[in-house]
Amino acid sequence: MKRYAWAVLGLGLWAAGVGVGVARGQGSSPTAELKQNYPNPFNPATTIPFSLHGELFANGHRPKVSLKIYNVLAQLVAIPLLQGVGEQLDNLELTCPDAAGCSFEAYWDGNVRRTSQQAASGVYLYQLVVDGTRYTKKMVVMK
Repeated sequence: MKRYAWAVLGLGLWAAGVGVGVARGQGSSPTAELKQNYPNPFNPATTIPFSLHGELFANGHRPKVSLKIYNVLAQLVAIPLLQGVGEQLDNLELTCPDAAGCSFEAYWDGNVRRTSQQAASGVYLYQLVVDGTRYTKKMVVMK
């Protein structure tokens, strides 16, 4: 348990709490929402939806967005692809034509980044970072 706690602390999840998916800006409306992946549990692939509120795009601002998947030891496992674009979600500057905000989906094929082998069964954390603010949830790979 001690090892897991340090891993979670290293990802900045301890204060936020694992499973926190919504952060609030200065107003009462959420600035981003990280939703639960589906299917969950999954094998071999999953989709990770998230939405960004329109206030993030005010005055032509393009928020920098990253989405990364970690194992419970806080080791980077994969960087999903942004659906419709096909680019890895690693510091991508996103745009949104709708003043109310936009919804996005990321796709993970279940492969480990460096080895291209399928991820082992178990619990994984996925973390969305929008302009430095973190949103985290967990998912399960089941074989």
